[in-house]
Amino acid sequence: MSQVGSAPAPMVTSHEDAKKAYADFEKKVKRTIYIDHLSPQVTSSVLKAALAQCANVVDVEFIVNYTIPYDIPSAALVELDDEIQAKAALDLMNDFPFIIGGMPRPVRATCAKPDMFRERPPRPDIKKEFRWVKQEDGTEYEGMKKLRILAKRQEAENMALIKNQLEEEKELAKQQQELLDGNYKKYDMLENVVQNGNMKSLAQHYGVSLADEF
Repeated sequence: MSQVGSAPAPMVTSHEDAKKAYADFEKKVKRTIYIDHLSPQVTSSVLKAALAQCANVVDVEFIVNYTIPYDIPSAALVELDDEIQAKAALDLMNDFPFIIGGMPRPVRATCAKPDMFRERPPRPDIKKEFRWVKQEDGTEYEGMKKLRILAKRQEAENMALIKNQLEEEKELAKQQQELLDGNYKKYDMLENVVQNGNMKSLAQHYGVSLADEF
């Protein structure tokens, strides 16, 4: 007598695995935001605290340019719980001057894109091939040489822009510090006037009624 069993589950092919992995990655991209103009001193904990009012931070991947000899503002990919929180965080940072970590400029934020991620699964149905281009390849080799020269030129231009940005940041930070110092002196002067009793004398002189706490 033969025994009838349940049919075996269909085997998942590597192609199906690849499609699922990329679909999961696309969901992750949609709930991730890209933040720029971050101080090099900003940590994951700082970002979590800064965004706690509108989102829960799941993961932070910092994007730092180690190829240049400057301590410039860095960027980060910040994964949140869902797309709704991602939108709320973007609205908050784009609608108001949102400063994180003491940088003189507010941070910039935008939706993340797949190409921003250092580790990402390959797109299914796309086959990539790599090979070294040698001198005997002729026209193709000459084209790559031109691209290499162009890349070096762009790198030099980028370094000049970075130096200019750092000078602007330094000047902006100086102006902001002077403004803060000026406001502090004003508040300190008002506090002294209140404490030493001059406030009441001035009020009596100008006929102004003060609250009891003065």
